[in-house]
Formats: sequence, structure tokens, C-alpha cells
Amino acid sequence: MSRTVAIIPARGGSKRIPRKNIRDFAGQPLIAYSIKAAQESGVCDRVIVSTDDDEIADVARSFGAEIPFIRPPSLADDLTGTGAVVEHAVRWLTERGADPEFVCCIYATAPLISAERLSAAFKLLEAQPDMLHAFSVGRFSYPVHRGLLRDGDGVRMLYPEHLMTRSQDLPEVLHDAGQFYWSRLGQKQNVPMFGPLSIPILLPDWQVKDIDTEEDWCHAEILYKVIQAERS
Repeated sequence: MSRTVAIIPARGGSKRIPRKNIRDFAGQPLIAYSIKAAQESGVCDRVIVSTDDDEIADVARSFGAEIPFIRPPSLADDLTGTGAVVEHAVRWLTERGADPEFVCCIYATAPLISAERLSAAFKLLEAQPDMLHAFSVGRFSYPVHRGLLRDGDGVRMLYPEHLMTRSQDLPEVLHDAGQFYWSRLGQKQNVPMFGPLSIPILLPDWQVKDIDTEEDWCHAEILYKVIQAERS
């Protein structure tokens, strides 16, 4: 039995950055950073990559991840959500007797992920049996309550009632950091991740970066290299 399983979704059909999951990022395929973080966290009994792509599967295996199945085409299109991919992997494992107690979905596009925070998040969730999830979050650098929307050729406030509210009087607002999502299985299924039974794991600003465009990619590589230089 594998008590804790990391599942890394990595389909082959990335549109905005082709072959993004295995493109070279600071000397290694992008997916390698997520695989290594799971391995080095010390809390993942198995590290599984769910993919529909043979090349991604080969790269993932070369870094020590398992590819026990090839994801069906029905779960590899642009409209398939991460939840359905993780559910498929958990069902596959359960049907074969693995029956994990905790599962961690780790995005393949998270090169700034920290094995230490991955481990700390699991231990927090494990220690609080009434909580069902623990996932990475960042904080908005500017108060969203003072945000603006385009309005024709001009703008309008998203929350006009806060026109005169001082920034320091507004609540801190968090956002999904897009790195990892721990879940406790076997009870209260289908409880949403973004809810009162989830533990937010706050990451520092420099560790949070979505990679959706070439500009994002360049920025993330710069951040990664700076972090490595500071650690050396």
C-alpha cells in the first residue's frame, strides 16, 4: 500500500508554449523540477506522471517518475480539468489495491517549487484530521479592492465603494499559486479545494510564477537562477 502519492498531470498538447512540459528550463526539462521536488520531499511514497504523450513519459521515467498508465484521449483535451485527471489516477490506483490515503497533485510547470514546503504542507494536513486539503497560495501584491476594469476607452473601479479606503485598511487577498494541492482521501469526497476545509500554504512572492507565455518563461528562469545563486 502506498499511503501518499504524488500525481503530476502532463499532457502533450500545450498550445501557448508548445511542448512546454519537457522544454529545457535552466538546463533540465521543466517537468523534472516537479518530479525532483516530490522525490526530495520525503513524504511521497510514489511519484506518478499522468500523460497521454510517449515523449513526456520517456522524459519523466528518466528522472525516476512512474508511468503506470497512459492517460486516455478523453482526458487529454483542452477542456479537461485537473480534478478529472487526478480522479482517474486515484481510481486506477485504488482498483489495483494501492488505495492511497493522501494524494498530492503537482503541476508540471512549477520549477520554483520547494521540496521543503511540499513536505511541510503534508505534515500540516496530516496533523489536522478535520482538514481535507492543503495547497500553495500567493498574495496579491496590489489590493484587488482598488482594482480597475476597462470601460470603453476609460476605466471603472471593480469595487467603487473602496474608492477612498486606505490600502492598509483592506484585507489581504490570496490567490492560487499553481504549484501543489494535497488532499486527504476516503472521507467527505467532492469537498472543494477553495473552501474552509483547506489549509493555505503561503509562498513568498519570489516563489510564485505562472508560466503561460514566453515572457513568463523568461521571468521564471531569471528568478530560478537568482534563487540558485543565492543558495550557492
